[in-house]
Amino acid sequence: MKMPTHIVAAGGIVENEQGQILLVKTRHDGWVYPGGQVEVGENLIDALIREIKEESGIDVKVSYLLGVFSNTGIHKWHDGKTDVPTKVMFDFMCKPVGGELRTSEETSDCRWVQKEEVLDMITAPAIRARFEAYLRYNGRPSYLEYVTHPDFELKLSTMI
Repeated sequence: MKMPTHIVAAGGIVENEQGQILLVKTRHDGWVYPGGQVEVGENLIDALIREIKEESGIDVKVSYLLGVFSNTGIHKWHDGKTDVPTKVMFDFMCKPVGGELRTSEETSDCRWVQKEEVLDMITAPAIRARFEAYLRYNGRPSYLEYVTHPDFELKLSTMI
């Protein structure tokens, strides 16, 4: 049996005391909430704290798990050659605890957005689906399975 290869990532819905959500603008995906891949030897929480700080300048405290998401499609990366394997993502609720809003090498803009305006800015279907899962959060995490290429297709949506 061939050993499976998965990308593990974490995303953070960062909500401030005014109920605004932190969004960052990336080169490939447009507006998203911050997050990224877990590095070798790094745990999910540390990876998420690092990614949010790198992408936005904001320090956070991770509060609780919102959902687990699987992109089970395999597709080519932006270079057209590299296979992007299955991805498993864990989204967490976060609270800002410091730092100053700033862009980075990965982001061209970042800002606090009113919760009801977030879906007007996020265009990537998978990120929209994950944010909608946050909006439906009722104390139980969501689980979504989807593929993003060639087109977004939601294959499974449930509470866990």
